Amino acid sequence: MSDTPPSDAARRNFLRGTAASGASIGLLSGCAPLAASNAAAARAADADRTATTTAAADVPASARATIHLTVNRKIRTLTVEPRTTLVEALRDTLGMTGTKIGCNHGQCGACTVLVDGRRTNSCLVLAVSVDGAKITTIEGLSVPGGAPHPMQQAFAEKDAFQCGYCTPGQIVSAVACIAEGHAGSAAEIREYMSGNLCRCAAYPNIVAAIEMVRDAPKG
Repeated sequence: MSDTPPSDAARRNFLRGTAASGASIGLLSGCAPLAASNAAAARAADADRTATTTAAADVPASARATIHLTVNRKIRTLTVEPRTTLVEALRDTLGMTGTKIGCNHGQCGACTVLVDGRRTNSCLVLAVSVDGAKITTIEGLSVPGGAPHPMQQAFAEKDAFQCGYCTPGQIVSAVACIAEGHAGSAAEIREYMSGNLCRCAAYPNIVAAIEMVRDAPKG
């Protein structure tokens, strides 16, 4: 090993490398609690869904109920376990997976559908409680002929989404927001869309999309 002391340039390079490594470790340490929190929330939601599915499998056929729903203008007959929520019936029984399960506690709005024209968190509603109702999901918003709904087009044009997970609920809620007469201003739109959360924070673009549909010529 050489006894020659390192040069000043070598010392500076060494110190810079050490500082960069320390900063990386600090950033990773700061992200760890958030990552752990998100992972815990995901595990809790998965546990809720697993518990519900397991419980449903244990219910005898005699305890199940037959209900009739008009889903996206089509009459559907379903046999469901009494504890089945509307979002579970839509996704698991009818295969309409556009409606998402987010928090499963009615707090995020990802599962928003229209029940007889009213915005509803479908994770909080038992399917048997809406027997006979008219349900509109994101799949049912398209206009006759299959063209996208104006709100769907506006969300695309205004880039009103990022990951897209909350987007179906946002769009359904946005359609209802205008229909209810609660889109008079940006502040009013934000207030009446506050039940739909976007973790990607695309809120300004969502407001812009709603304003675009609101202000479009009626034809």
